[in-house]
Amino acid sequence: MSEPDQAETTRLLRNWVEGDRAALDVLAPRVYKELRRVAGNLMQAEQGGRTLTATALVHEAYLKLVDASGIQVEHRAHFLSLAAKIMRQILLDKARRRHAAKRGEGAIRVDLDAVAEAVAGETRDRALIALDDALEELARVDERRARVVEMRYFGGLSVEETAAALRVSADTVMRDWKIARAWLTARIGH
Repeated sequence: MSEPDQAETTRLLRNWVEGDRAALDVLAPRVYKELRRVAGNLMQAEQGGRTLTATALVHEAYLKLVDASGIQVEHRAHFLSLAAKIMRQILLDKARRRHAAKRGEGAIRVDLDAVAEAVAGETRDRALIALDDALEELARVDERRARVVEMRYFGGLSVEETAAALRVSADTVMRDWKIARAWLTARIGH
């Protein structure tokens, strides 16, 4: 996105935050491609058997953004971070519902491929839930490192975009990223 486009996006974001709902309608098409990229990053673990597509995820997040109030968005990278967080929460909620749901009620026939897919899906759901639990624990210990993970891993933001959103240097983001990944790996490994 060029500098004038980024400036216009930032202006629209500020207008939206100040209560101009129409600004979000103008903003959404401007950042739709980036939101789809973020959704695609989040959906990589979501494979066959899922009813939610990246497009549907973007649309669900948009609906939540439209209903949001009292949020603070400073610039494009910050908005993408917020959208990624909302999308991650949508996926997490769906994973928790699937994980909690009873399996196989009323089933008569069993397709072994479907069983393998369901087991893999449940494993992915558990992994997503474990990652979210560990990320929440990291946020209690070090909020900035948790935000770096959200922006880089879930949001697909570059090191530079993450640094701009957090107002730190790219080197700080890289250090936080490495430390946070090691911390999360150790937590999830237990």
